[in-house]
Amino acid sequence: MNRLTTSWGEYALTRFPEHPRDPLRAWDAADEYLLRHLAAPDAPVLTGRVAVVGDRWGALVTALAGHPGPDELVQITDSYLGREATRANLARAGHAEGGAVRLLTTQDAPPDRVDVLLVRVPKSLALLEDQLHRLAPALHAGTVVVGTGMVKEIHTSTLRLFEQLVGPTRTSLAVRKARLVHSAPDPDLERPANPWPLRYALPKDAATVAGLTVVNHAGVFCADRLDIGTRLFLRHLPDGLDGRRVLDLGCGNGVVGLAVAVAAPGAEVVLTDESYQAVASAEETFRASAPAGVEARFAVGDATADVPDGSVDVVLNNPPFHSHQAVSDAAARRMFTAARRALRPGGELRVVANRHLGHHLTLRRLFGDCEVVGSDPKFVVLRAVKR
Repeated sequence: MNRLTTSWGEYALTRFPEHPRDPLRAWDAADEYLLRHLAAPDAPVLTGRVAVVGDRWGALVTALAGHPGPDELVQITDSYLGREATRANLARAGHAEGGAVRLLTTQDAPPDRVDVLLVRVPKSLALLEDQLHRLAPALHAGTVVVGTGMVKEIHTSTLRLFEQLVGPTRTSLAVRKARLVHSAPDPDLERPANPWPLRYALPKDAATVAGLTVVNHAGVFCADRLDIGTRLFLRHLPDGLDGRRVLDLGCGNGVVGLAVAVAAPGAEVVLTDESYQAVASAEETFRASAPAGVEARFAVGDATADVPDGSVDVVLNNPPFHSHQAVSDAAARRMFTAARRALRPGGELRVVANRHLGHHLTLRRLFGDCEVVGSDPKFVVLRAVKR
């Protein structure tokens, strides 16, 4: 557990799920830069309703909950893990959710008025675009808008979005490889239509789901096309899934779960992800393209936390290899461990991943063995069975 020091208090912060050997902090230099800016003598006044978008582990909301200015503090996040981290960090600091602190998701209706908008620039430019579109009607001429991010996260396209959707925009000097973005809301700005969510038809090489419609909300991986890893995965899904319980773990836009439902309408399909945008995409993809009468269950959560142990026949997984900007296999290892716990004896985990990531070694440690059931020059499909 690390401690973040601000001008109005010190806070013990952790990521979620909390792990004593986690080497990554719950904040970075961009968060610190914004908090220092808000504490400076010439800082904007933090009064009224303060909305914080994209606060990754709750560092900004937790610190600002101790600030004497805001009447209401609203966090908007796409991450279930980030939301749970915020809850834990707020509780540790003595600031309970509710009342003056509200935690919203990117799928919730945004506030109708925002007096201060603080934006932690996300990795996904699409997610930033969607959120600025959704929040723009709540801004007024006096709204203070400040974004923050690491230099590598803020590009010309980032600034162009603020210009198009908020108003005149400028950036700060870089400090410790972090930068601030300042925008002045223009009430007369003519904004383009929000393009999200996107819809597209799956290509001819998408196995049993070729030609079906996919719905992608902003921020979900490969929003405008089927990624090459999933293309390979679709050709190497298990057979004979009718009557079996199948978990699409980290479901993204739901294409893999949809493929199971098309090939095996009698399967019980459960799709989970820690992204609210992803699960919304999966639900809409399923409604648009699943066979008539076929149902599935959708859940936002932490891996298999809401799935009873030993209750699943097959887990299908395309794990991420980033935690925000950090390249890490921690998420994949947690997913594999959770999958093993959820599987019945004899149940299998099937994974698609970049060849170079070496997931076969992790799977052998967890399951005792694994085999390659499909591959191409870049990706590999692995199968591990719970003994």
